[in-house]
Amino acid sequence: MPYPQPIEPLLTAEAPRTRTAIPRRLLMCRPSHFDVHYSINPWMHPEKPVDAELALAQWETLRALYEELGHTVELIDPLDGLPDMVFAANGATVVDGKVFGARFRHVERTAEGPAYLDWFRDQGYQELCWPEFINEGEGDYLLVGRRLLAGTGFRTDPRSHAEAQEFFGVPVTGLTLVNPEFYHLDTALAVLSDSEVMYYPAAFTPGSRAVLRELYPDAILATEADAAVFGLNAFSDGHNVLLPQAATHLIDALRERGFAPRGVDLSELLKAGGSVKCCTLELRDRA
Repeated sequence: MPYPQPIEPLLTAEAPRTRTAIPRRLLMCRPSHFDVHYSINPWMHPEKPVDAELALAQWETLRALYEELGHTVELIDPLDGLPDMVFAANGATVVDGKVFGARFRHVERTAEGPAYLDWFRDQGYQELCWPEFINEGEGDYLLVGRRLLAGTGFRTDPRSHAEAQEFFGVPVTGLTLVNPEFYHLDTALAVLSDSEVMYYPAAFTPGSRAVLRELYPDAILATEADAAVFGLNAFSDGHNVLLPQAATHLIDALRERGFAPRGVDLSELLKAGGSVKCCTLELRDRA
């Protein structure tokens, strides 16, 4: 007996997943005092001029895009003499309303840690930790679901990883960086969802690459060209992914996975070694 309808062939390619944006609360710091007076990473060249007005305009565009996408942006007042305070991600790590403060490796940034912790205290946060060991906030701590990925190699002391695990009560997985151009974890890896990441393999030791393959076998892998334009210094709300517009391979790969990539230009802030994620600290309050 013939079939009433033809049998459709099996699809050979998986259809993109349906993605849902989750509104976030974010902390940012206006680059009112931004400049490059010193060099503490390979991107910083004090001899090259910085356009402060352009840096501010690019930052304002990023903030406006967050608000346009439905996110709430809180602001911390910038302090004179702290040109890198614009990189709010380095100021702390927040999980379940608990604030793990930042202790910076370089003297040029040490005052930022107390400044950010004071902001959280003034906002009524109760569970605050001034760390014993050096850590540079969400520069080296990235939450994927209920696991913290923790970078080390250039900035954050590996002893801080155990300190963070005790404070937050979530598992912490250490990853070691080997390329000084990718001195923070958030320059070499971006969180896309509770179970997905994208990263640049060459930024990590062989053992750390093996860990990432084990945890995230379907991760998006960045090319050298993506990494060179800080394409992994990105922010995702589960659907929209904000990242440098020059990271064209990542933009294509994200679109294929069902994300909505949104390219932005923070070229002036990149002169200090920062981009989208560096400017963005997520305030993960208790549910």
